[in-house]
Amino acid sequence: MAAMLPLLASGCSMAPSYTAPPVAPAPAAFKETGMWTPATPADAMPRGAWWRVLPDPVLDALEQRIEKDSPRLAIALARYDQARALSRQARADLLPRVDASGRALTARAMSPATGGHYEYDDYAVGGSAAYEVDLWGRIRNQVSATQAEAQASAADLAGARLSLQAELAENYIQLRKLDAQLDLLSQTKTAYAAAVDLTTKRFEGGAANEADVTRARTQFKSVQSEMAQRKADRALLEHAIATLVGEQASGFAIAPVAAMLTPPQVPASAPSLLLQRRPDVAAAERRVAAANARIGVARAAFFPQITLGASGGFETTAASLLSAGSSVWALGPALAAMPIFDAGRRRAGVAYARAQFAEASANYRQATLNAFREVEDQLALVNRLAEASAQQSEAVVAAARTNQLANIQYREGAVDYLQVVTAQAAELQAREDQLALESRRLIASVGLIRAMGGDWGS
Repeated sequence: MAAMLPLLASGCSMAPSYTAPPVAPAPAAFKETGMWTPATPADAMPRGAWWRVLPDPVLDALEQRIEKDSPRLAIALARYDQARALSRQARADLLPRVDASGRALTARAMSPATGGHYEYDDYAVGGSAAYEVDLWGRIRNQVSATQAEAQASAADLAGARLSLQAELAENYIQLRKLDAQLDLLSQTKTAYAAAVDLTTKRFEGGAANEADVTRARTQFKSVQSEMAQRKADRALLEHAIATLVGEQASGFAIAPVAAMLTPPQVPASAPSLLLQRRPDVAAAERRVAAANARIGVARAAFFPQITLGASGGFETTAASLLSAGSSVWALGPALAAMPIFDAGRRRAGVAYARAQFAEASANYRQATLNAFREVEDQLALVNRLAEASAQQSEAVVAAARTNQLANIQYREGAVDYLQVVTAQAAELQAREDQLALESRRLIASVGLIRAMGGDWGS
């Protein structure tokens, strides 16, 4: 019997053999770039300070605050701790359970022989041990399922951290774009104020009509209105950043800086095995493994549970509790009740577990498709917006020259002020479009890092 215990303890598993669900093969190259070098499996590795591809000390300081101050990250961390605790709880069933007990009481009873009452003392002390022989792998599959869920939760935590960092970077880029816009509008307002002064003097001198003055004032007031709107937008972004880093919006401020960040250079080669880098893909695969193990748990319900138990101690109604004559013990296996007819309950449980596995597998395949699509999306944006930005820079030069010529011609009386207004509006629009393109390029770079599950250099 003793020789059979290890065999009984090892048992067998009712879970199907697990392999990750098949997905579409990873491309050797993305459409929007050349060949990419393979990555080492890295979904569990720290991603480091990836945001430093955008060198900015203020952004760096804000990103570091997320780790210790962000409530949203604290929520993800708490969920990970819950999953780890559940895993440890399931593992505890692999070991015997040992309990201790004791009692001391005085009781009054009736004698069946005499019909009279008598009192007696009852003392007992002892312990018990029980161990479920995991013959069908129920406990081991439950442990495997909870371990896989804990690993999925760890990937969720990494994904939440990466998402928060990317959201903060995107908000910061938008904030700096608004700073640059406000600086541009401030310069434009100065130029438009000079235009109002010029047209007013020309009108007073009879060299211009009143329409020139009203057009100049209209532009001046429109710029003032746009500045107020951009300041409102900036305030909202500043409040959003405060919330991300866990600070009250009322006491939080970021000093304006007019210069835009420099878009990073995307390297010619970067990791291509997103299935091993993206936290959401890793989490989806681990949930497939957990669902597979739970099929084994459900199938084990068709077989009886065998528990080895032992108990012993001392019990007496006299003063000598710890004497040989007061010892009690029990030893033997116990077979849990096994349902003969349950109206299909257990079969439904297995069917439910298999359906969960099918759902998790589909989620995993969808996650992989999304991963490659998102990388292609961001690469397309990075490449096309770089081309657009270069062309827009030429448009800004041309619009500035047109505005300069229109002002010269107006002073010489060759054109009316409507030509100046048109040229000024075109230059302002061209410069604002250039700022918008630069911010979109920066955000696309952050989006590429998020889509790849980390910096292309990590």
